[in-house]
Amino acid sequence: MAINTKNGLMLQAFSWYLPADGQHWRRLAKMAPRFAEEGFTSVWMPPAYKGQAGAEDVGYGVYDLWDLGEFDQKGSVRTKYGTRHEYLAAVHAIQEQGVNVLADVVLNHRMGADGTQLVLAQECDAQDRTKSIGEPREIRAYTRFEFPGRAGKLDRYQWGITDFTGVDYDELEGTTGVYRFVGKEWSHEVSDELGNYDYLMGADVDLDDPRVRAQLATWGAWYLGLTGVDGVRLDAVKHMSRSFYLDWLARMREKTGKELFAVGEYWSQNVGELRGYLGREGAMSLFDVPLHFNFYHASTAGDDIDLTHILDGSLVSVDPIHAVTFVDNHDTQPDQALESTVEPWFKPLAYALILLREAGYPCVFMGDLFGLPNDQIPAVPELELLMEVRRRFAYGEQRDWFDEKDLIGWTREGTARHGVSGAAVLLSTRAGNATKLMCVGAGHAGETWRCVLGVDGTVTIDSEGWAEFSTGGARLTVYLPAATADKLDSIPILVRPEA
Repeated sequence: MAINTKNGLMLQAFSWYLPADGQHWRRLAKMAPRFAEEGFTSVWMPPAYKGQAGAEDVGYGVYDLWDLGEFDQKGSVRTKYGTRHEYLAAVHAIQEQGVNVLADVVLNHRMGADGTQLVLAQECDAQDRTKSIGEPREIRAYTRFEFPGRAGKLDRYQWGITDFTGVDYDELEGTTGVYRFVGKEWSHEVSDELGNYDYLMGADVDLDDPRVRAQLATWGAWYLGLTGVDGVRLDAVKHMSRSFYLDWLARMREKTGKELFAVGEYWSQNVGELRGYLGREGAMSLFDVPLHFNFYHASTAGDDIDLTHILDGSLVSVDPIHAVTFVDNHDTQPDQALESTVEPWFKPLAYALILLREAGYPCVFMGDLFGLPNDQIPAVPELELLMEVRRRFAYGEQRDWFDEKDLIGWTREGTARHGVSGAAVLLSTRAGNATKLMCVGAGHAGETWRCVLGVDGTVTIDSEGWAEFSTGGARLTVYLPAATADKLDSIPILVRPEA
């Protein structure tokens, strides 16, 4: 669905290595007022259901979607984050502050099966799943999900061999591989990486099976009705058919009567693939993975960095209404399989690009906002100030100067509706001071604008709305009208050239 929030801001309210102390839902409930104060319009919470590792599971190794921390399964009643009661209380606390809640939905696979089943399977080439290896043979697959700890409460559906398309382990011979069950086919509306990237991990859910689709719709209607969440983050959609989600989201929106904002994770640097998955329907937004990689490569490029191309090939540059922009997340952070952490020196520049421009729906990573020692993630000192500038001043017409590889800038003119608003931003990798002539609009003629991030200094806007803005040697500088710069809640960060 289209993003309909003006200057909306999403928070990813977790990271991979949060303490497995069962207190996270309680922490989020206590922090709800702060989320509202800092301008977040939505909070993306981690998966709430029981994973294969019980109280240690981050939530993506899904075992039982119906167990939100209520049943003694996989060694615990609670999940890593707390109990069902605490989860529902956290959702309510955040919503009471006028902030939407997004639930993390993982429907692609199941892990931690209760038993095995014999099945005839065809081994596939791991590097090209469209090619077969040898003849079909019988394997013993972990596909029996009976949920004994729940004992039929809430739902009686038990998963078995017919509900899955394949696995990656044969218990009979103790071998790993990619095994497609005979009589099943990989979905055809997925990424063509590795030939066909339907299979990701665990027991791959057969989303083409009508019984499976009906069961996932039954669960979705129950879950959304129980929790009252406002939207969903959809995991691993590049491995899941478009038609499934077009159908599932339509059903969920009909059941709830809500717009039900949805954002999918399609992990590809190719913006064409993202646009193809979105299609004409635009039933969901997607995380702007290509933009993240632009940031990552820029932060590690050394002297080869060219800021004029920082937005090239990004989703936000071609379909801004369906782009959820981000700098880092739980998958890109250190020690993860998809590690591509943006270097600390570039993170303030990257956040300025997603927070202070008009296009896209930016998502702030909890690790970057607060700093998380367990995750080896330091806080980005400039982030709270950039968030405040977005919330209060980054409105109105945008003008761009992406004309020098080591110095780019843009301005926001502001609007009468937002008082004395507007902003001017410079990103520089040039050694020493750099300046750029930029226009903030004739409505600001004669005003003094003050630098609130970078170095101490002021400029005077001429009669036609132009001024020569200086970096003073800082990599990121932000100027605001002096009349508002003096009223910031955040403390300006000044005199930090070449930080």
